[in-house]
Amino acid sequence: MAVPNYTYLKLKMPGPNGIITIETTYEHAYDCDVECIEYAEALIEAETLIVNLDRLGSEAPNSKCRAETFEPAEAIKLIPVDPTCPDDRALRISATLDIK
Repeated sequence: MAVPNYTYLKLKMPGPNGIITIETTYEHAYDCDVECIEYAEALIEAETLIVNLDRLGSEAPNSKCRAETFEPAEAIKLIPVDPTCPDDRALRISATLDIK
């Protein structure tokens, strides 16, 4: 039973003591419109991201590969983390790194 008037930004409806009129300003209407557009753009971005993630997940070469199974493509050097400590902790770096 409500009657909206978009030209005057008013909404009128019957109430218990007469007609109820709800008003707003053009600035508020503009702010609401901008907020709706930003929300719609965020939804489109989220849907695009989901589609891209699904596509990338299906293109993954082997999901069972782990960091422990990594094999370097070139020679490596083992550099001890702490030379004074006898444990076997060491960094692996390329044997062909430049000094720069």
